[in-house]
Formats: sequence, C-alpha cells, structure tokens
Amino acid sequence: MLKVWGRTNSVNVQKVLWTLDELSLPFERIDAGLQFGKNRESWFLAMNPNGLIPTLDDDGFILWESNSIVRYLAAKHDLGGLWPSDPRARATAEMWMDWQLSKLAGALGPMFTELIRTPQERRNASVVERGVNDCLGVFGVLDQALAGRAFLVGERLTMAEIAVGALTHRWYALDVDHGDYPELRRWYEALSERPAFQRQVMSPLS
Repeated sequence: MLKVWGRTNSVNVQKVLWTLDELSLPFERIDAGLQFGKNRESWFLAMNPNGLIPTLDDDGFILWESNSIVRYLAAKHDLGGLWPSDPRARATAEMWMDWQLSKLAGALGPMFTELIRTPQERRNASVVERGVNDCLGVFGVLDQALAGRAFLVGERLTMAEIAVGALTHRWYALDVDHGDYPELRRWYEALSERPAFQRQVMSPLS
C-alpha cells in the first residue's frame, strides 16, 4: 500500500492526499513533521535527506517534493485525466505547477505563517501587508488566466489544480482582502464542491 509521511495541516501534504483521494487510491498516512517529529530521525533522513514532508513510499520507491509526487501519481494512475495525454496540455499543467512554486508559495507563505502560526503579540504587520499585496498581484494573474475556461488546462481538472488549488484554499480561508476576482472565485467554488477537496484540503488552518 502507498505510504505518505506528513501531517494533515501541511499544504504540501494536502496536495498529495487530495491526489490520492481524487484517484480513489488506498494509502496509509503517518504523522510526521512539527509536533509529530520523526522527520529528523536517521531512518527518515535516509528516505528524504531534506527532512521534509511529504515523503511517499510506493512499494519501496521513495519520492519527495510534493509536486513531483503529484506528477508521479497522476502519470501512473490517471493518464489522460490529472496527467494530460496531449503534450501541450501537459506542459501547460506543469507550467502552472511550477508557477505555484515560484510565485504563489512565496507570496502566500510568509503571510500565512504570521497570521496562523505566529502568536498575535509577535506578528509583523508589514509582513502581512506585503503578503496581501503580493498575493493580490499573483492571484490577479490566475484570475485572468481562468477567463473563458473551466479549469487551468481547459475543461477538466488536471494536476495543475492540485498544486494551485490547495494554496488557493489557504488564501480564501485567511481573514484578509481577497480582491475582486470573479473567475478565481468561480474556479475555487468549483473545486470546493469536489468531495476529495473537501476531505483533504478544506480543513481549519493551523
């Protein structure tokens, strides 16, 4: 059985869990990271020398980096679905996955840490303000890209949604100005109707 090391409140773990649930793949999840520890122990570092989560074990094949795990699962189990069979569609999906790492995560991450994982008396207001402004710019790009299409790569869900959608939930769950982005909101609400998204991503922020 597939094994996933990682805690459920990690957005990177949520990407993998959403993928597994979306594909109805049985798996075992083992708590690791932050309060659960394990990720700095020697046996874990032998799997993932970065000491990070998620880490996947597929019958002895070890893989880390959340987007790489999502790609692997999609390619192995859902060719033509989450993993587009058309090379251009697949490249577009991968482009958005890379964009999530290079643009979206950097804009959202520091603000999330300040608002959710930093005690109120220690929060840096300038980090939050900068994060909101950065996110408004980044999500503006996404809003424009979604105009005239149901999903990021046309008319069906792909692995691009997995990477970008999990972080978009965090954005909308934060008590900040979300701007006026109707295409983004429409897309996010469509994701929110998916049972696997509800189970694996739409949990309280912590």
